[in-house]
Order: sequence, then structure tokens, then C-alpha cells
Amino acid sequence: MPPGFDQLEHKIRKLVKAHFIRGSVNLHLQLDALSAETAYRVNVDFLDELLKTSESYVDAGRAHPPRMDGMLALKGVIEQKDKNSHGQDTEALEAVLLESAEELIASLMAARQEEGGQLLPILNDQLADIEQLVSQAVILAEKQPEASRLKLKTQMERILAEQASLDDARLEQELALIATKLDVSEELDRLTSHITSTRDMLNGAAEKGIGRRLDFICQEFNREANTLCSKVNDKDLTQIGLDLKVLIDRMREQVQNIE
Repeated sequence: MPPGFDQLEHKIRKLVKAHFIRGSVNLHLQLDALSAETAYRVNVDFLDELLKTSESYVDAGRAHPPRMDGMLALKGVIEQKDKNSHGQDTEALEAVLLESAEELIASLMAARQEEGGQLLPILNDQLADIEQLVSQAVILAEKQPEASRLKLKTQMERILAEQASLDDARLEQELALIATKLDVSEELDRLTSHITSTRDMLNGAAEKGIGRRLDFICQEFNREANTLCSKVNDKDLTQIGLDLKVLIDRMREQVQNIE
């Protein structure tokens, strides 16, 4: 804001916060004079006081006589008039500018809504692709018990070879731990749940702050995809996990543009 419009800045900042939840909004106000009338004046009283003070130093031989251009360059000698460059009182101009700011914000909101309308089908398509990959992963995971059993048997043989005197309680503990590491059903269930939540939000279940919520749920999508890749011992499931990560990343890029 130009000097003298501090109160207007506070009002506009409050107005922006009332309409926007997410992101950064920058507003710049520049006032241009429409007439030849100067918007500044010389503070004669202050200048006279400075000249009187300098005379004592000149008379004492402690300074040279001051030059007028140097005196006028001192801060406070030239100051802005109480009225602005348009010849209006600042208070009256602030009211006009605040009304203009409201119109500007309304236009920005309309543009954002139009952009959101264009992003909605893109996000729905990306979500449908994610859902298709998760469905494929569920089918592949159902075929994994036998492969998991063989892997579990191999790992248990290795454990027994290293620990010949392993007691039954420890053996059960190791079996449960390995079985848990091989099971991806929880990750797939959570991915399915996230898909449902995302679709609800895109259909208008959340009125405000949908951008932050979608950003958070993309993080959860990515977390489950990472876990899926780290758990599975099947190249097809691993590829699905990698494809999921690519799609989730693309969706998250679009989500950054959503209020």
C-alpha cells in the first residue's frame, strides 16, 4: 500500500482471509495523479528549525553554510499532503478502494471456480485410474497365498537353521511377524477407503477446505502405495504399486491448485 493507507491494508487483508482459505494472495496498490497538483509540501517550520540550528554551528566555525538542496533532501522536510493526489480525503478514497477490492476478489473467486470446474473431470479420471489399479492389485493379491506360503516356508527354514533350539513361543512370534509382512490386504482396504473418501469430496461432501483435505488424502494414498511396493514379492504387484505412485503424484499436483 502507498504511505498513509495502513488502515486500508488491514481491511483488505481481513477481506481476503474471509474469502480464501488456502494459498497466497498478493495485492499491490499504486495511485497515479490525474492532475498537475502536487501531492507534497515543504514543512517550512521544520526547515526553519534546521536552519537556525545550523547557524550556531556555522557561527562557531564548526560547519560550512548548508546548501538548500541538501536541506530539502533531509527526511521530514518534504512530506506528503494530507489529501491524496486525486484531491480527495484519504477516508473517502479508502471507501472507494475497498469497494474496488471487493469487486476484484469476487472476480478472482469466479475465475477460481471456473478453474475448479475444469479440474474436476481431470481429478475424476485420475481417481478412476487409481481405482482400476487397486482392483487389479486385489485380484493379484488373492492369488498370492501359495507364493507367500512358499516364501514363509523358506524363511522359516532359514530361521530354524540359525536357531536350532528355538522355542515354540518364539517360533509362533516369528511366524506371525512374517505373515504380517506378507499380507497386503490392509493396504488395499485403506486404498479402497481413500478412493471412496476422495470421490465423496469431489462430489461436494466437503464445502470448504477441500484442497487441504485432498492434499492430505494424497499423502495417505502415497503411504499405502509405498507400503504395498515394500511388502510384495511379485513383479506385477510391484509394478501396480509403482504405477499408483505415478498417478498419485499427478493427482497431488492438480490438488495444489484447489481451494
